[in-house]
Amino acid sequence: MDRISIVGSSGSGKTTVARTVAERLSLPHLELDAVHHQPDWTPLPDDEFQAAVRPFVEQDRWVVDGNYDSKGVLDIVWDHADTVIWLDLSRAVTMWRVTTRSIRRVAKNEELWNGNTERWTYLVTPNPQENIILWTWTRFGHNRDRYRTRMQDDRWSALEFVHLERQSDIDDFLATLG
Repeated sequence: MDRISIVGSSGSGKTTVARTVAERLSLPHLELDAVHHQPDWTPLPDDEFQAAVRPFVEQDRWVVDGNYDSKGVLDIVWDHADTVIWLDLSRAVTMWRVTTRSIRRVAKNEELWNGNTERWTYLVTPNPQENIILWTWTRFGHNRDRYRTRMQDDRWSALEFVHLERQSDIDDFLATLG
């Protein structure tokens, strides 16, 4: 495992797991959300997003966390990866995590990336593009279907897939890294 992509639903623990893997294996880490979400939540244009990610994944060793299939970035990451870790926790767990995390972030005015913070209005808007809780709920099944399909796709047959479905699976996996 030298080039690791970590994917999963919002609230599955991608960034937390990626940071742990990167630390234990002494790998550089890139969080795709930090690249995509520019100041004032402005999305980086797709071509610039891809151009920003490409040099990172052309290195010999790394960990990248995030999905971004529709932006073409996931294919760039997987084209260079040797391992994909899919955090496939239940909807109940991911919803609990994303809800409590978002409330904490709003209450503490925590900066996420590039000066961005979550706001109370983001937790009540009916627009899933702005409401991470609704985004997680509406995208959950799509994410599962997408990764099941990708794992079966011959294009990705050279990748090692690590499919983790419970927090205990994640803990056991991380324990193998030292």
